[in-house]
Amino acid sequence: MDVKTGLPMRSQRTSVGSEVLLETGNIPGSTPLLSELKEWELVTSIMAARFCGVLVLLTVFLSGLDASRPAVNQELSNIFNELWRLDVNRMTPGIDYNISVQGRAGYVNQGIHVVRDYASQPLFSNVNENKLKNATTISRFIRLLDNYERSTGVAEQVTTEELAEMNLFLDAVLQTEVMKRAHKYLVSKGKSSSNLIHFKNQLRLIWFHLYHRLRNAGLDSSGFEHVFVGETKSGAEIVGFHNWIQFYLQEKNRHLDYKGYKARDLDLPDQDDHVLNLQFSWHGLVKPVGSAFIGTSPEFEMALFTIVFLMNTERSTTVLVNIDQCQMELVVIRHGRSLGTAYPKLLSSNSRHVRQHSH
Repeated sequence: MDVKTGLPMRSQRTSVGSEVLLETGNIPGSTPLLSELKEWELVTSIMAARFCGVLVLLTVFLSGLDASRPAVNQELSNIFNELWRLDVNRMTPGIDYNISVQGRAGYVNQGIHVVRDYASQPLFSNVNENKLKNATTISRFIRLLDNYERSTGVAEQVTTEELAEMNLFLDAVLQTEVMKRAHKYLVSKGKSSSNLIHFKNQLRLIWFHLYHRLRNAGLDSSGFEHVFVGETKSGAEIVGFHNWIQFYLQEKNRHLDYKGYKARDLDLPDQDDHVLNLQFSWHGLVKPVGSAFIGTSPEFEMALFTIVFLMNTERSTTVLVNIDQCQMELVVIRHGRSLGTAYPKLLSSNSRHVRQHSH
């Protein structure tokens, strides 16, 4: 009761924003209990409206996040699956090679040289070397692997013999159905000339043109060396090195030690996966997280990354694609008109933890 008027006390509630001013007191024709009930009904209605508003805002926010994530590039997925089917030089898991993924590698900071080994055995337990030797592109690819200085900052000295090996390799690649189809696609998009000589020169510029990876150094690197051969930087870290054939040969010669696989969530790689995220050491240095296609031919990898390179102009490009049973990101970083680096990053395989969007 109001001590001055003798009337029931008026209840006042004021808030900011969505709140309103509530006043209950003498409601004509009503009892105090009825007034309190009407007040409670009004309060609960406002609370319900506010809750629904929060849900709407949350839904809009989450939808915005989902829309910001890159969707699967279906056009590139289609052409890449065509190239996959055309890759007659691809090795078949369980027949042409066997891998043992073993344990999940731990987190390692860049620059650390000693890490725990979660794989007591090599990654490759068997590879059909006769198939490697009999596939023209692969045999010519292998001849290129010892043509480079491992350390960045050391200028490359290209001999006449090495130039001849590079030309023979490119000639073999251009004769494959994989690269012929990639070339046809790029011509249809206006990204390459239909003239085969011009296209060969374009591939040479993208993959084999020498440039400075370190400032104040000589011409010490190229896309091919970085991606397929691997490099070391300042004697402290491994950069590049995204090719399974080089991995196998270096492991066979005991220059490389596989430390275990890397995977998100509870995903476990299979021995038939064609992309693997992994950790390894090479000449005493550690690659905390690397990735590579497994079993694919050099022409297949070159075709994929050449298409991504030419179809985009940004310095760094990431596309989300589905190839065979794998969902992956393909990352390409430019170095002017040449390739700086390129690698796959496995997101899911064989329908395990399939994500419709990358994270």
